[in-house]
Amino acid sequence: MKKNLIVLSSAILLVTILAAFKFAGFVLPIGSELPKGDVTMKDISNEDISMKDAKRKNGLLVMFTCNTCPYVAKNQGRTKEICKYALQNNIGVILLNSNEGDRRGGDSFGAMQQYAKEQKYDWYYVVDKNNEIADAFGANRTPENFLFNKDLKLVYHGAIDDNPTDAANVTRQHLREAMNDLLAGKEVSVKESRSMGCAIKRK
Repeated sequence: MKKNLIVLSSAILLVTILAAFKFAGFVLPIGSELPKGDVTMKDISNEDISMKDAKRKNGLLVMFTCNTCPYVAKNQGRTKEICKYALQNNIGVILLNSNEGDRRGGDSFGAMQQYAKEQKYDWYYVVDKNNEIADAFGANRTPENFLFNKDLKLVYHGAIDDNPTDAANVTRQHLREAMNDLLAGKEVSVKESRSMGCAIKRK
């Protein structure tokens, strides 16, 4: 009996480790097509929205975020600024909350609606149920950004800028520059950067 329990415990530990490696090791490669673009998710407006619904003429910004992460709070001004910039330039915006491990707390749907209202969000903010989209993207942090061109090919992945902890000392706005390159018809000069933030709380 004791031997069986040890074997079972070892198997559970192995599955947990493999799952961690799966999420830590995979990330959607630059040049990839938008995955699961037709999957609908519940928006704070109570409508069901897909990423393809959010796309505009010049592309799509997909941002993984939440209500509760201190890094999200620290970057909130920059988040709103870049989302507005995207929409002004006909790049669609959709924010995804993938924190399935906290749906009864600060990242519940009701809390999302309240947070978006306080922040005056003017773009989609949806529930990524069961981390389906985060898993398909290999997203692990909040905030974490994926920028797609008009053909829905990934052209940039990473942080908003080069100093997520200190807005006053930002020297390069990675996401804005990627958008500018995209809008100018150029190849994005910096395609990837390191996202810094809280881990997405998977089930």
